[in-house]
Amino acid sequence: MANGKLVAQNKKARHDYHIEETYEAGMVLTGTEIKSIRAGRINLKDSFARVSNGEAWVHNMHISHYEQGNRYNHDPVRTRKLLLHKKQISQLIGHTKEKGYTLVPLKVYLKNGYAKILVGLGKGKKKFDKRHDLKEKAAKRDIERAFKDHQLGR
Repeated sequence: MANGKLVAQNKKARHDYHIEETYEAGMVLTGTEIKSIRAGRINLKDSFARVSNGEAWVHNMHISHYEQGNRYNHDPVRTRKLLLHKKQISQLIGHTKEKGYTLVPLKVYLKNGYAKILVGLGKGKKKFDKRHDLKEKAAKRDIERAFKDHQLGR
């Protein structure tokens, strides 16, 4: 994500998965969907991506109805196609066939007027991995606090 405006982020994804690679993809959207995304009415919480029939799709991504959208409004949780290069899709097919790998949407942002999604290739963390990460984070925070106090002369 070089110069995009962040619209939504899946904070739980990095807690639940070891993200090994990321891919930037476009999305096929309707007019009311892009208007809702620009308004920030999107949720990535339970979403996941899948490759089927040589195409990448994102499932369970919730984009709320557009208020002024009357009868032409979209289905909030419809499956949306991701726009990736053929080479990237073939890499994803190879990786996701391996045991334990999945595609996780990490961020949705606007770049040059288009909605982009950052999809990560992740391997699920075990419970002890999550606990270990939380301990590391707490230790790092304590070290930074102690260093700051030392510099301020407390």
